[in-house]
Amino acid sequence: MSVFSMQLRKLRALKKVTQKQVAEATGLSERGYQSYELGEKEPSLGNIVKLADFFEVSTDYLLGRTDKR
Repeated sequence: MSVFSMQLRKLRALKKVTQKQVAEATGLSERGYQSYELGEKEPSLGNIVKLADFFEVSTDYLLGRTDKR
């Protein structure tokens, strides 16, 4: 599992939202979001930004490049 996938799971748990809620809020399909959490697919740059905005963290944090949110 990638750092990105683990970060998504951790942030979603902290925010106490479902995969469906994240997908709806970011304009992704539920299955598309699930594939990111499972590490099956890598998101586009645009989707990384959407997810970072939703979770209120930096893209570097999502990608595991820093521990600072």
